[in-house]
Amino acid sequence: MTKKQRAALVQSELEKLYPQVPIPLDHTDPYTLMVAVALSAQTTDKKVNQVTPELFAVAGTPQRMAKLEEYQIKELIKEIGLSNTKAKNLKRMAELLLERHNGVVPQTYEELEALPGVGHKTASVVMSQAFGFPAFPVDTHIHRLMTQWKLTSGKNVIETEKDAKSIWKEEVWNKLHLQIIFYGREYSPARGKGEKDFITKMLFEEKDK
Repeated sequence: MTKKQRAALVQSELEKLYPQVPIPLDHTDPYTLMVAVALSAQTTDKKVNQVTPELFAVAGTPQRMAKLEEYQIKELIKEIGLSNTKAKNLKRMAELLLERHNGVVPQTYEELEALPGVGHKTASVVMSQAFGFPAFPVDTHIHRLMTQWKLTSGKNVIETEKDAKSIWKEEVWNKLHLQIIFYGREYSPARGKGEKDFITKMLFEEKDK
């Protein structure tokens, strides 16, 4: 099976499994999405979704977040890993949104990535899921699965993102990256043994028959 054939099979099977893909992080607008994605680094979406209702009730806008002290933000997100750093970033992010963008989340990678706590992956998620720009945010699930499926030899998520964008058409990027994440969580968790990972079996066990 060629790389192109493997990519087509992956896309086809994921479309059958996940014809509709909800955004895993609860949010109400681009700002709350950006905050949720920034909080999700090195923790689970489930944990973020448990914490953000209380956070957004108090600080669901840059104006309200900027008024809080760091220790107040930390108290609201203390169950999440790296809460000290994230609290500092959220306060400064809100301040810079007000100073530079009148409190409105910008719609360019350069402006987004200039905000504290917003790396390329977070910016990509905001660009794709909040604003509908074609993007292929790569997390550890996607990097691991694309390596497993021999669709990338990338040594990091940046290289894997380039490969993903070269393999699949732009119009499927926003949906497909979420489909791969959902598949990874359900069928091929990082700490699992991969017994349920039928796509990998389809890709590589046929040749052994």
